[in-house]
Amino acid sequence: MEPNLNTGLVRNTLILAKFELKKLLFNPKGLIALIAFTLVWMLILLYPIRGASDILLSADFRQLIAGIFGESSVDKLFQWQVAEMAIFWVAALYLFPMFSIFVSADQFASDKSRGSFRFLILRTGRDSLFFGRFIGHMLIQSLLLMLTVAATILLALSRESSLLLPALGSGLMVFINIFIILLPYTALMALLSLYANSARQATIYAILFWAVSAIVIAIVNSQLPAVGELLSWILPGAQLSMMINTQGIASLIYAPIPLIQAGVLLFIGRSYMIRSSL
Repeated sequence: MEPNLNTGLVRNTLILAKFELKKLLFNPKGLIALIAFTLVWMLILLYPIRGASDILLSADFRQLIAGIFGESSVDKLFQWQVAEMAIFWVAALYLFPMFSIFVSADQFASDKSRGSFRFLILRTGRDSLFFGRFIGHMLIQSLLLMLTVAATILLALSRESSLLLPALGSGLMVFINIFIILLPYTALMALLSLYANSARQATIYAILFWAVSAIVIAIVNSQLPAVGELLSWILPGAQLSMMINTQGIASLIYAPIPLIQAGVLLFIGRSYMIRSSL
């Protein structure tokens, strides 16, 4: 009996996850959002990233940056074999988490406002619905991330075709790292969307969460620096500034931080969903 229950849970979870991805690819609103995302990143790639990568290759610029910030603060950034991927790495570290807040804001809020939440729970179960939606939104973000990494590789190849293998290797590591970084953001939005009645409200809750947390941490840090530093690691993205000056597999040293954050947030979200009368 237990194996059948587990099999049903996994099957329902995967069905819901695939359905979320299909909504993006085969729904008019989803396609419009996908096209808009693609156009925005095309502009980012063609102008800021392409221009910045040309500057990054300049020896004079390297000396200038090293003189301002110190040799060790940005040395890894200049060691990337593919300059376009180095600039994309810095941009993606901050832009993709922001995109994640908006993309994954409506995991449950619309169902609550439409009154379809109870129907879905009866058909699939709370665990399947919670984790299915979470995995589905991670699949959506994985697709968007994959498209932008592929576009960055093509941009690098347009400059120099011999960069194919280094670009593929760098692109893979960037994809893995950004995917891991997005996990706690998506988990947090899953939790907030359980409280919210709309995607906009969930986004507002997220902004308030970061704003209030930053103020509280700043106050605590001024009085108790050790406690403030410890509290700062609770927030998703606490490690981003330190990841800028990393490269390749060495950047995975920070992976446990978002993985632990995501695990805690998913546990809280699941507990709330199981115990509440949504």
